[in-house]
Amino acid sequence: MTTTRLGAEEIRRVVAAFRDGLRSHQALVNRLNVYPVPDGDTGTNMALTLESVVGELEGADADLASTCKAISHGSLMGARGNSGVLLSGILRGVAVTVSEADGLDGPTLARALRAASDGAYAAVPRPVEGTILTVIREAAEAAEACTASAPEAALVDVGEAALAQGRDALARTPEMLPVLKQAGVVDSGGTGLLLLLDALLHVVDGRPLPDPPDGDEVPAADLDALREHTDAGDHDGHDVGDLRYEVMYFLEAPDEAIPAFKKVWGGIGDSIVVVGGDGLWNCHIHTDDIGASIEAAVDIGRPRNIRVTDLMEEVEEERWVREGAEAAASEPDPPLEHVPTAVVAVATGDGVRRLFTSMGVQIVVTGGQTMNPSTQDLVAAVEATAADEVVLLPNNKNIVPVAEQVDALASKKVVVVPTRGVSEGVAALVAYDPEAPSAANVESMGAAVAAVVAGEVTRAVRDSDCSVGPIRAGDWLGIDRRDIRVVGPDLGEVVCGLLDVLLGDDHEIVTLIEGEGSSAAVTRHVTEWLGDAHPEVEAEVLHGGQPLYPYYVGIE
Repeated sequence: MTTTRLGAEEIRRVVAAFRDGLRSHQALVNRLNVYPVPDGDTGTNMALTLESVVGELEGADADLASTCKAISHGSLMGARGNSGVLLSGILRGVAVTVSEADGLDGPTLARALRAASDGAYAAVPRPVEGTILTVIREAAEAAEACTASAPEAALVDVGEAALAQGRDALARTPEMLPVLKQAGVVDSGGTGLLLLLDALLHVVDGRPLPDPPDGDEVPAADLDALREHTDAGDHDGHDVGDLRYEVMYFLEAPDEAIPAFKKVWGGIGDSIVVVGGDGLWNCHIHTDDIGASIEAAVDIGRPRNIRVTDLMEEVEEERWVREGAEAAASEPDPPLEHVPTAVVAVATGDGVRRLFTSMGVQIVVTGGQTMNPSTQDLVAAVEATAADEVVLLPNNKNIVPVAEQVDALASKKVVVVPTRGVSEGVAALVAYDPEAPSAANVESMGAAVAAVVAGEVTRAVRDSDCSVGPIRAGDWLGIDRRDIRVVGPDLGEVVCGLLDVLLGDDHEIVTLIEGEGSSAAVTRHVTEWLGDAHPEVEAEVLHGGQPLYPYYVGIE
């Protein structure tokens, strides 16, 4: 039976159906995301944004005003990446319009889509056609045309008109944006957005949500070619492939100050989206100047929940996380033996995962520096253990705050040993006793972590300066917990130099964890140097397979 007007209950069903549609199409939309330095993946970010909305709705009153407010607030606070922030602005425009009209019918849908389109274009300083902006605008235009010819048009008719025109616009996005045409795909954000109209017609008229097509039906992007393509992504001199960092934060500032704020941001970056209102804004930018992007907010208000992502590292680590997850999924799970206290650890490489398992870790969660697991991922891992109490090893400073939320959400007692790297995780596991209670393990494992001296070696991607001198792109960097300690062009010499800085008279064991970029020759050079310079120190070499860091160092 066709529904002509939606109230709060039906609006919630539309949101849930939209979330389900994004989840089922998440892999497809991710594949359509063609830019060479994605801030996560479009499908994932849109789906996570809707998960936040659904979560907000679960805690809201059942009336329409509260429902619309929850949609606006949940999407604003839970927006992930460029696509999530843009989707937040679109949902806010729809929710405000529906709330003011006290329901959703055909004419209201036309006004809601217009508000969504206007808000989306206003959120982007330099709108680019052939994107989600084009799809929402043309969908709004079709809805308005439908109600202009029939002022009392039924909701299903307006929804059909908007969806048909949105699909037509989506099909034409490659003609508007050369980067899409080159890759042989349509716009990812627009693809995800149309699922909102599919969800609407699902609730209004009982139509099934579309099934995602088989992978063979979606052309894969030629990322190597896209890395050389600059015209489509270049706006006012910024190229999405060159800008290094993604900066996001919530900004508490007066609404009238935002236009000037956007102009400042326009001079320092791209992929700019600023959505919100009533003194609270969700802000997103890709830039090379992190400081300036934050200072612009301090000049007019108060930024909070600041998140900075290194996009170049994220691309490489996304590959590793995907491959690591596939490898883990292909291996059968061994039966778990019940123990009083189990360990859940976040791992950064196939070798590290195997090492942790051999040292007693029951569940290894895939994640790393930029691809952080969610609280939900960690809770699921904790619940899967065969134990009443669990010690959680985050093995990264970015994951520690997430790990600390797990105890309140899990059915088991969870304690966190705040390990900030793999070397600290290994040291903690040496002190782990599965037969002891979690409180005793936290004490002994924490003491072991405090006693280890940790370092790592990675490569500079651009010229810079540090406390030990100038850095050139391609130099190797030896880093400890506090700062860059060694810089040089030769990997082996930098590893030796870092060890020379970190080793003290009372140290006995050096653990080298090899990652991608290490070699047998370099490892042999390091161990031979160690035998000559510090004969009293024993060297242990482990294979970790972690990306970005050829060597992790642990000294005990």
